[in-house]
Amino acid sequence: MPTSEQAKQPENQPEEKQSEEKQSEEKQSEKQTSAKLQERLDAPFTARLADNIEAIDALLGKSTDILQRDFKLCGSAAYPGVCCYIDGLADTTVIEAILKALIVFGSDLERDPAQMPTADEIRTTLLINSGVKACRRMRDGIGGIVSGDTLVLIQGLDEAMLVSTKGWKDRGVEEPSSENNVRGPRDGFTESIRTNTAHVRRRIRDPQLRIDATVIGTRTQTDVNIAYIQDVVKEGLVEEVRSRLDRIKVDAILESGNIEELIEDSPFSPFNTIQITERPDKVSSAILEGRVAIFIDNTPVVLIVPTFFWQFIQAPDDYYNRYWVGSFFRCIRYLALIISLVLPSIYVMLVSFHHEMIPTALALTIASGREVVPFPVLVEAIMLELAFELMREAGLRMPKPIGQAVSIVGSLIIGQAAVQAGLVSPFMVIVVAITEISSFAIPSYSSSLALRMIRFPLLIASGFFGLLGFATVFFAVLLHALSIRSFGESYMAPASPFRPSDQRDMLLRMPAWMQNNRPDFAQDKQRMGDQQKPHTPPEGG
Repeated sequence: MPTSEQAKQPENQPEEKQSEEKQSEEKQSEKQTSAKLQERLDAPFTARLADNIEAIDALLGKSTDILQRDFKLCGSAAYPGVCCYIDGLADTTVIEAILKALIVFGSDLERDPAQMPTADEIRTTLLINSGVKACRRMRDGIGGIVSGDTLVLIQGLDEAMLVSTKGWKDRGVEEPSSENNVRGPRDGFTESIRTNTAHVRRRIRDPQLRIDATVIGTRTQTDVNIAYIQDVVKEGLVEEVRSRLDRIKVDAILESGNIEELIEDSPFSPFNTIQITERPDKVSSAILEGRVAIFIDNTPVVLIVPTFFWQFIQAPDDYYNRYWVGSFFRCIRYLALIISLVLPSIYVMLVSFHHEMIPTALALTIASGREVVPFPVLVEAIMLELAFELMREAGLRMPKPIGQAVSIVGSLIIGQAAVQAGLVSPFMVIVVAITEISSFAIPSYSSSLALRMIRFPLLIASGFFGLLGFATVFFAVLLHALSIRSFGESYMAPASPFRPSDQRDMLLRMPAWMQNNRPDFAQDKQRMGDQQKPHTPPEGG
C-alpha cells in the first residue's frame, strides 16, 4: 500500500507547477515592462507636446517632486510649452528667468503666428546665457532632469532644450575634522563634485591639468571625475584608472568606499592601497607628484592612486613648518606606529615565555601586580584591548558633545575599577593605554584601523608561541606588505625597491630646496630650478 508521503505527492505537484508557472509569468512580465521602458528611453522627441509629456510621465512616474510648469511661447496659445524639473535639485530663480524670457519673447510672432521660431533660434537668441543644449532623445532628457537640469518642450518642435539649472543646497566649506593641522589651509572638500574640482583648480592653474568625467551606477548615475596633469602623470596610469572604473557594473555608487573596494589591487589585504583624503592641499600635492585623483559626487572623500605605505605617516604640517620640525614629528609618528603595533605583543611575549629578558626589578614589579589576577596575561591583554576598542567605538558613534566624555571617562573608570577588582594588572593598563594613545598619533585614520586589526594576530601568536610566534606573524605581515602593489607601483616604495632619489621625503623631510625632483615614476621629474638653497648676502651687500 502507498505510504502517506506518497499519497500527498500528487496533490503537491500541481501546486508546485502552478507556483513555477506564476513565477515564470511574473519574470516574463518584468522583462516586457523593462523592454518597454528601454524602448521609450531610446525613442526621439516628437513635435506633439502631449506625446512627449506622456512619455516623460511613464518614465518618471507621478512623483511629487517632479514638477511640470506650463507656459505659452510669446503669450500665444498656438505654441504651448512645458518646463520639467525636479524640485530641490534645480534653481527656481533660473527657471523663473527662463519662463519670463519664453513668455515675452518675439513680439513679431504675435503679429505673424506663422513665424514659428526654430529650436536653434531659441537657443542662440533667447537662452544663450543659460547653458542650453539640444536634446533629441528621451534618454538624454530624462538624464538631464534627474541631474538637476530643466527640460523645455514646445509644441511643434521635434527636439527639446536642456537648460543647466543645477542649484541644490550644499554644505559650506569647512576644515576636515578627521585631518586636522596646526598650520596650513583650513578648507575641505564637500559633497559637490564641482566644488571639489574647483578647489584643485584654484591651487593648480596649469593648462595641462585635465579633469575627465564618467558616470558609474545604473540607477544612481553617479558622476566620477579623474584629475591629473597630462605631462607629469605616470605613463599608462590614467588608462589603467579608466579601465578599472569602466569595469564597474553596479546599480549604485553612494560613497567613495563603494568604488575603492572595486578598483583596489589587493582586496583581501588589511593595508590600504588607495589613499583617501578630504583636504584639497593633499590632493593638489599628489597630482603635482604625478598621481591621479578620483572625485566622486555626493562625498567629500577623494581617492588618490597610486599610494605608498609611508604616505600614511606623513602630515601636511611636515611641509608647512621648517624641515627639522617636520622631520622630528615625523619620527615621533614612526615611533607611535611601532608602539601601537607591537607593544602589547612584546609585553605578553616577555611575561609569558621570556622572563630572563626582563630586568629583575621590573620583573618583580610586574609579578607583584599580577599576584591577584586570575587570568593568563594573553587573556588579560585581549580583554583590555577589546574594552578599549568598545569604548572608542561607542565614543565615535555617540553625539559629539557626549561621545568624547564617554570614551575618556569610561576608560578611566573601567580601567581603575578593573585594577581594584583584581581582573587586570596596573602594568597591563599602562601598556594598553600607551598603545591606544600611540594609534591616535597616526594621521591617517584608515591606516590606523589596519594596524589595530594586525595587532590581534600578533598578540595571539605571541601569547601562544612566544618570540617564535611573534617573529613568524610579524615577518609574514612584512612580506605581504612588500608583495602588494598599488596601480603598478610597489606599496613599500621607495624603500623596496630602493630608490635613492626618493629618500629625501620618506623617513625624514629634507629641506624644500633639496627636493628638486618629483618621484621616480613621474614623467616630468624636474620640480624646481637648480641652486634654490638660500644664501646669506655678503656684509654691506
